[in-house]
Amino acid sequence: MTSLLLRGRTLTFRRWPESLDDTAAYAYEEDGAVLIRGGRILAAGPFADIRAKAGEGVRTVDHRPNLILPGFIDCHAHYPQVEVIASYGAELLDWLNRYTFPAEAKFVDAQHARRMARLFLDELIRHGTTSVAAYCSVHRQSAEAFFAEAASRDMLTVAGKVMMDRNAPAAVCDTPQSAYDDTRALIAEWHGRGRQHYAITPRFAITSSPGQMEMAGALCRAFPDLHVQTHLSENHAEIAFTRELYPWARDYTDVYEHYGLLGPRALFGHCIHLSEREADALSQSGSVAVFCPTSNLFLGSGLFDYQRYRRRGHPLRIATATDVGGGTNYSMLRTMDEAYKVIALNGEKLNPLQSFWQLTRGNAEALSLADRIGTLEPGTDADITVLDARATPVLRTRMETVGSLAEELFLLQTLGDDRAVAEVYVAGKPAKSDMASTGAA
Repeated sequence: MTSLLLRGRTLTFRRWPESLDDTAAYAYEEDGAVLIRGGRILAAGPFADIRAKAGEGVRTVDHRPNLILPGFIDCHAHYPQVEVIASYGAELLDWLNRYTFPAEAKFVDAQHARRMARLFLDELIRHGTTSVAAYCSVHRQSAEAFFAEAASRDMLTVAGKVMMDRNAPAAVCDTPQSAYDDTRALIAEWHGRGRQHYAITPRFAITSSPGQMEMAGALCRAFPDLHVQTHLSENHAEIAFTRELYPWARDYTDVYEHYGLLGPRALFGHCIHLSEREADALSQSGSVAVFCPTSNLFLGSGLFDYQRYRRRGHPLRIATATDVGGGTNYSMLRTMDEAYKVIALNGEKLNPLQSFWQLTRGNAEALSLADRIGTLEPGTDADITVLDARATPVLRTRMETVGSLAEELFLLQTLGDDRAVAEVYVAGKPAKSDMASTGAA
């Protein structure tokens, strides 16, 4: 079995960094290496030690002076919205009706779905993202197209066919029974196939009837180890409409709680306007609040109170995500730049070590997949991103005055984009340069 040795400055996180001085939270090697074999990380550490362990004849790729990190992880995105990213002038519910639903109606065509999946995954890789939790459209063939494209790249993904049977055009609606049947068929076909993970995906309470929510709960009971993904408390009008549709519920979160959708693998997009009771319900069930800063700002939804949620007596598990196409960029670097600003508007700060923990190990922990992705630990999958902090004239000039790792990370977060991503490895194979060499778009 062929081995590959990557040389460069390596960085991986062990836990949440309490401060900029918390060096025990991460492992950093100025001259480091990662040894890869069979799509897995065999060893990582000082170059001299790992080179000796590799033995003779190992192929070496020298990425110095660039940073070698775990691949970025995006915990909430909509691949059918490739064509509507950067659409003007709407808030959430109007956005769905004006842009999203017409775009998603096209995914009845399997060829269109495959093309959009290809574009979406290529764009993620270009920006250094190696794993994503993705929403497909309501059409079974949209999920099949997504999983097929992800499998062809050997990417680890979490995805599911949206369940949606009301308050949307007929072209993007299913029924409670068809949603259940299609979901079960997709689970049988794709969950555990290669690196694919299935997520039970009711879009949100507004577009799922009580009957469909019952079906979602039945799927959760039948497949307790699967992920669940949906939306929660993004927008005031959304919350008010949900309360009208479910007048018996104590609050928005109680709808999902009632149908058994909370739990350690449940991913709730946005969670901006949670009451304390709702935050308690999420934290006590181990559910995950997914922070989508570029989307929240673009749609005018509100400011996610990241630090308050982390500090509360029962801290919330938090992930971060692009939320493309309500989100305005495929880059997790740009996402964390906007996260920093949102947190600053709430009167707090997020230091750059915490940011890079979040978009690697932190997001892997939120997906309950830290044993597979998000670190450079031996035995994990070899999903790796290589960052060049001198990739543009502006970065290169600013690096002349950068004196620490934390300053470099903050620079990459603030000014970096796909140009700062020098290379990406998916399951140990170069993916970004391979895209360029094959002319893939």
